Amino acid sequence: MSNLMLSMLCAAGTLAEPQFKPAPEGWPEEVKSIKYPAGVDGTRQPMLLYTAKAKEKRPLLVGLHTWSSNYTQAGGETAYARWCMENDWHFIHPDFRGPNWTPDACGSEKVVQDLVDAVEYMKNNYNVDANRIYLIGASGGGYASILMAARTPDIWAGVSAWVPISDIRAWWEQKSAQKSRYAIDIEKSVGGRPDQSAKAAQECVRRSPLTYLSRATGVNLDINAGITDGHKGGSVPFTHSLYAFNQVVPEKDRIDPKVIEEFYENQELPASLPKADVDPLYGKKKVIFRKISNNTRVTIFQSGHDIVHQAALNWLARQRKDRSADWNVTAEHNLKTDADESASGK
Repeated sequence: MSNLMLSMLCAAGTLAEPQFKPAPEGWPEEVKSIKYPAGVDGTRQPMLLYTAKAKEKRPLLVGLHTWSSNYTQAGGETAYARWCMENDWHFIHPDFRGPNWTPDACGSEKVVQDLVDAVEYMKNNYNVDANRIYLIGASGGGYASILMAARTPDIWAGVSAWVPISDIRAWWEQKSAQKSRYAIDIEKSVGGRPDQSAKAAQECVRRSPLTYLSRATGVNLDINAGITDGHKGGSVPFTHSLYAFNQVVPEKDRIDPKVIEEFYENQELPASLPKADVDPLYGKKKVIFRKISNNTRVTIFQSGHDIVHQAALNWLARQRKDRSADWNVTAEHNLKTDADESASGK
């Protein structure tokens, strides 16, 4: 084999000897830090990795960091790694261009391709069950999760999104009115104020999950948000989750926008919406509203800007690619998490 051919194969991530380094502080020591090739620009992008011990094919969990963080984030994201260690799954925690305040981040084409490349790296180098590749994230990670469900629907057996942003322009307007730094983050990402620049406004559309979510009808997609999020309990109005649901499902199953706004404004279930059944996987964060349409579900629960790992990961474990969503989670693996882990990063 020529040196040129060897170099090409190594660059593609098929023969390259991975350079494992210790994970950042706060992560289990079994998790390692590596870099993988990014096809969009030829760079090597960082991510954290844990590989299953079994020789047979095992599921892969892709965990995503939050809006202002990067792949080193060690809050509730470490619960993803613990789940994989306890269940013998593969796990990765990619950087996808870091915090969402640069043009390269915030739902860019580089972000989309980096996440595809991260999955391909794992499939090329480890024994991954292609029918059990899962995606999970909260806050900015929830935003990237529903974006990837829509942009790359053929990859995922299940996508679990928590407190996501679904409309970048709408979130900019909400945060701008509050004089929040998140509005500045968006302006840095899209190239200006979307109310003053047509290019920036178009970038908001291009980076928003709502633009693409109609393509996600075949994805097993679970969207969750806390009822106080956007008010005192967090930074993303739960309306983003309800409008994301509406964009995926048939018109007959959509929630009336007037009811959505009433629900958010009053922070209590409107009389026109049915009360949800009890779901023990949510623990003390009881489910207030839930709607299912085919492969898509949305849940509003009693909390703020949070993720319930127990509910998210046990649901994902039931999903298989090219099978209808399984909403009947009867058996569960008890992943012990604390309050600090459930509170999503910003």
